[in-house]
Amino acid sequence: MKDETVKKVEQEVASCEYLSTLPDESFGFKLSREMKIEGDRYYIFSYDNDEAHRWITAYYHDETKEYKIREKVGLVEFCRIECIAEGIVKFEEALREHLANIVSELGHFDIANLGELVREKNIVAWDYKKLVPDTLLGFELFIRPTEPVRMTNGSYIIIDYEDFANESDFTIYYNIFRDEFFGESRIRKVPDITYDFDSRSLDELEAKLKTLMPVHLNKIRRCLAEEEEKK
Repeated sequence: MKDETVKKVEQEVASCEYLSTLPDESFGFKLSREMKIEGDRYYIFSYDNDEAHRWITAYYHDETKEYKIREKVGLVEFCRIECIAEGIVKFEEALREHLANIVSELGHFDIANLGELVREKNIVAWDYKKLVPDTLLGFELFIRPTEPVRMTNGSYIIIDYEDFANESDFTIYYNIFRDEFFGESRIRKVPDITYDFDSRSLDELEAKLKTLMPVHLNKIRRCLAEEEEKK
């Protein structure tokens, strides 16, 4: 990042009165004001809950010349599109309007925040426990269908198995625009795309989870074991 860009960001952040009023704690998340540069991002502040494995961070993205809010739930990260702004003035406006709600949603599930299409799909009422136990092959069920997490582009995380120690996971999403369930894994944070769980209904998804989910979790375990053997 160029020196003039760094100076510009620091001046703009210093001029933003709202940032100085942020509470030290909000909905169980602790504020960090550490500013640091990583690659093409200049991080400004963050709200973190390490125990819950959730955080949000505000930063300037030099690649797009925009200020943004990035959210992380487990190993899944995404930008909040309502807080993308070209300048500090617009960014401050977005933060004033949305930041408290973003942190609140991150810390506390509220069924009222679910979209109508998610409700119609009966995901929250789905009796998933026989297929999706709390632990499976060393993975912990981190996100349950009873408390989906809203992402961008109309997607919700409905199932997320995590192995935090190995930075690996298995995730099932539902996208309201495509009206489709789909899956993805991460092995040491590296995405591993699969089409094996693409489904139009919960019944179809159930059948695929029953036969294929253990296969995918075992695949992750084998990959992790192979990595250890190579060390």
